[in-house]
Amino acid sequence: MRILFVYLILFASGSNLFAQAPNIDAIINPKSVENIEKVLSSDAMRGRAAFTPDIDRAAAFIETQFKAAGLKTLDGGASYLQPFSMINSKLISVTGSLDGVDVPESSIAVSSSSPHLVVNENSGYEKIFIKAGGSFLDLIRILSQDKKSYLVLVDTSFSKKFSRWKDFAMQQFKSPRNVVIILTAANPSKYSITLDQQVSERKLANVVGILPGKSKKDEYVIFSGHYDHLGVGQPDEKKDSIFNGANDDASGSTAVMILANYFSKLHNNERTLVFATFTAEEVGGFGSQYFSRQFDPAKVMAMFNIEMIGTESKWGTNSAFITGYEKTDMGKILEKNLSGSKFTFYPDPYPEQSLFYRSDNATLARQGVPAHTISTAKMSEEKYYHTQGDEIGTLDMKNMAEIIKSIAISARSIIAGTDTPSRVDATQLR
Repeated sequence: MRILFVYLILFASGSNLFAQAPNIDAIINPKSVENIEKVLSSDAMRGRAAFTPDIDRAAAFIETQFKAAGLKTLDGGASYLQPFSMINSKLISVTGSLDGVDVPESSIAVSSSSPHLVVNENSGYEKIFIKAGGSFLDLIRILSQDKKSYLVLVDTSFSKKFSRWKDFAMQQFKSPRNVVIILTAANPSKYSITLDQQVSERKLANVVGILPGKSKKDEYVIFSGHYDHLGVGQPDEKKDSIFNGANDDASGSTAVMILANYFSKLHNNERTLVFATFTAEEVGGFGSQYFSRQFDPAKVMAMFNIEMIGTESKWGTNSAFITGYEKTDMGKILEKNLSGSKFTFYPDPYPEQSLFYRSDNATLARQGVPAHTISTAKMSEEKYYHTQGDEIGTLDMKNMAEIIKSIAISARSIIAGTDTPSRVDATQLR
């Protein structure tokens, strides 16, 4: 009798706890999705273009949603904004020599916020040589920290890749560190590089909130989307000049806000959850690049980047695809957690479009993080992609809600720390 009594107490207690768990349909439903989507993609937001006051209004709205969800700020401050500055630089002159031999300007790349720079063996720069057989990841790791200044010598076997590395280096964030990169076969004992450039500063901000984890608080799972779009342009035949970006990517940012609210109410995440809406994706992916530099990639267990989920996928409703599906086993984990449901995740059906590299997952993926984008966009036939017609009336709120619910359910074992996706082999990325 006593055993039965104890069992009944435990059963009643467990039932009560279950009853207190949030009903996913009560939080993630077409109405809740529409309530956020209609604000973020409204004409009042004027297309949310980066570097305009319009995107500031969008950021303020996202902050209200994060606050209502009970998220903590990333740095413990009062604001969910993650501000940073981009440096616009116009090269005036750059010269270099290695052991007295001149280096052509085309073989020099500089990442610096300084208008004038002189680098030599007495400047205190750490010298690094990326030898033949090294990888782009080595350079990213150097560029992703803000404390040391480096002279990076890149072997000439990378000549064909150097222009891309140079472009990446020139995407400059305001930072106290300087990085000079030189394409050369030499490893000189004496060197001299002099740079003059015109510098201007432009301010941006991501919006980021967190739910601290319980037993694995130093392990992170990221949910993200970009909240910027194209802004205001030339009127179309309907005299519409606003690029509302309802699908691209108010839909992804809406998902992030809905998921933040849901997981906050669920309140059982063992790993720390990071909810991020990025700025400036449309003009170079600067928001996610800056965000990625603030984390030790080894501590990021997974990234769910969400982009363009407002329309049906090529397989119809209750389906979405995962970019870079074959690069980790994250997709398999999500499928396992959705076993028995009506929803299906598929590999990216548009590999020729390189979507894995074109969204905000790319920077962390290049650092080995299992970082993927979830989307439904029919990229071969998205009628309203980057047009003024990308408005809320073209989206399917019911299907969006099902996609967001499926992301929440499929992520549970990763959030709980019972599943950890395999890492991306960054050496195989282009």
